[in-house]
Amino acid sequence: MTEETFRPEARAPRGFADKRAAQLRAERRIVEQVSAVYERWGFEPLDTGAFEYADALGKFLPDSDRPNEGVFALQDDDEQWMALRYDLTAPLARFAAQNWETLAKPYRRYAFGPVWRNEKPGPGRFREFIQCDADTVGSARPEADAEIIAMAVEGLEAAGLSQGAAVVKINSRKILDSVLAGAGVTDEKQKLAVLRSIDKMDRLGWLGVEDLLGKGRMDESGAFTKGAELSPAAVKAVMSLVMPGAGNGRTRAKFLSDVSGVTGSIGGDDGLEELSRIDAALTAMGIDDSRAFFDVSVVRGLEYYTGAVFEAELVHEVLDDKGKPVRFGSIGGGGRYDDLVARFTGQPVPATGFSFGVSRLAAALKAAGREEAGAARGPVVVIVFDAGQMGEYFGVAAQLRAAGIAAEVYLGSSGMKAQMKYADRRNAPAAIILGGDEIAAGTVTIKDLDLGRALAANIADNDAYKSERPGQQTVARGQLVAAVQAIVDAAR
Repeated sequence: MTEETFRPEARAPRGFADKRAAQLRAERRIVEQVSAVYERWGFEPLDTGAFEYADALGKFLPDSDRPNEGVFALQDDDEQWMALRYDLTAPLARFAAQNWETLAKPYRRYAFGPVWRNEKPGPGRFREFIQCDADTVGSARPEADAEIIAMAVEGLEAAGLSQGAAVVKINSRKILDSVLAGAGVTDEKQKLAVLRSIDKMDRLGWLGVEDLLGKGRMDESGAFTKGAELSPAAVKAVMSLVMPGAGNGRTRAKFLSDVSGVTGSIGGDDGLEELSRIDAALTAMGIDDSRAFFDVSVVRGLEYYTGAVFEAELVHEVLDDKGKPVRFGSIGGGGRYDDLVARFTGQPVPATGFSFGVSRLAAALKAAGREEAGAARGPVVVIVFDAGQMGEYFGVAAQLRAAGIAAEVYLGSSGMKAQMKYADRRNAPAAIILGGDEIAAGTVTIKDLDLGRALAANIADNDAYKSERPGQQTVARGQLVAAVQAIVDAAR
């Protein structure tokens, strides 16, 4: 009698996704193209480790009762808590504080890589995902914010979004704080309730936000959401700032003119001055109102950002499965965070940055119709007829690779029919047939698999297509590369 063998169930942990070639290549392309923009703007790459000491992550610091609250944490052999990085900004703050004396300041860096969040996963919400950030640490100038915004605009367009498909909306938390202070709102919880209400502008509209600023709002299901309970005068003051008349969707200059009549405190004046300088810098860099505009409804990071905040949003019309327009929403954001490095040094260090999720941007490109067509391209497959001729097969594959064409020798144990099916599943552009007769004659036979797919899909007039492009051809070994390259180029 034998003991039963344990066989674990093949399953991925919740919130962790397997990615195949098409998605990986799309995400790699985004990172490469955006990184090229960041390098061109003078930002240098930085890669920090996956783990940080948990106390470096601020509010996500594990405690004895909840050692993994918000993060994936473990104790090192010296009993210090380490956690997988929650984002790329906290590691930047730690790195800047640790190396401040040796850095050229302001320190301009970009970074990309996986981050991990110990949160409940859901549709489109993962515990592991790729972020890409760019930050300037050590400059308090509003022009540093403007540069990050302009670079974000260029980066999104370099990734594949056409001009006008996405916009960056900009606000200053100082302006809203000024209005709230003038309206007598000093309680931090009430202030956060106001900010969260304004953050729902796109979903609930003006009337819904007005209700949430007051007593509250009942939705269509009958569920009641308690409001911020501002006085009618305070509601009016806040709404005068966020209503369309305050400049939302208008030129940046008109926004500044409208809002200047609403604010009246030192903080509000500072916020207006900062936005004015951001406007001037954006204009100088060629970023007009169609690509970046001011919008007071942008809130972001309620307990994190200290000045200008900005959010990139896909405005290209997106249709659901039933053909109805839907709002895709935010595809990235950032702002000024002047307190993060100070957690380590005790000294204020100004900083500003922009971040986007790579998978989120890939989804936005797909929604905007800019996804790369077709399945991920596979290699040319060299068919194996005779195990005794493996040297010939590898020689052909090496010849193609030396010319920059992806190629592989089939290393399974199946016959020709199964090998051709394998090549088709790999989405190979062509298969190389090299039998005894071809080897003796110094030739190769090339089967154009792309042509077969095109004819099967009826994407061209069959007779004309076949006359211009043979489905199978035999050429001299010296002509192999040119013939295969023509097939690969025809599919681009």
